[in-house]
Amino acid sequence: MKKLLNAGLLITSLFGYLAWGKEQHAFLFQAEAEVLAKAVVDPMAVMHPFVVLPLLGQLILVVTLFQKEPSRWLSFLGMGCIGVIMAMLLLIGVMGMKVGIALSTVPFLVVGFFVVKANRRRV
Repeated sequence: MKKLLNAGLLITSLFGYLAWGKEQHAFLFQAEAEVLAKAVVDPMAVMHPFVVLPLLGQLILVVTLFQKEPSRWLSFLGMGCIGVIMAMLLLIGVMGMKVGIALSTVPFLVVGFFVVKANRRRV
């Protein structure tokens, strides 16, 4: 179940929605493809916390998918790294009254809630 939830975090993180300027918009998976293509040519051009942290978080979640029992700390770390950009998108969506941006974070937040619930320590 934990692997499925981590895969859900990974997938839902790709559907965050960005919109800026006039008629410029992209889902995170589209923006990531552009960033990764640019990183091959000029790696220093993509060195920014809002780029590196979510990619690191996704990489960590991929690692948990190959573990026999996914590490709760790696799950939380991956979720936290991706959560930085998703929280920023939620904040932008709410403050700018951009419903599409705010709603694009909801699936990640819902799956994140279930990840926390599944990984909390039983006492």
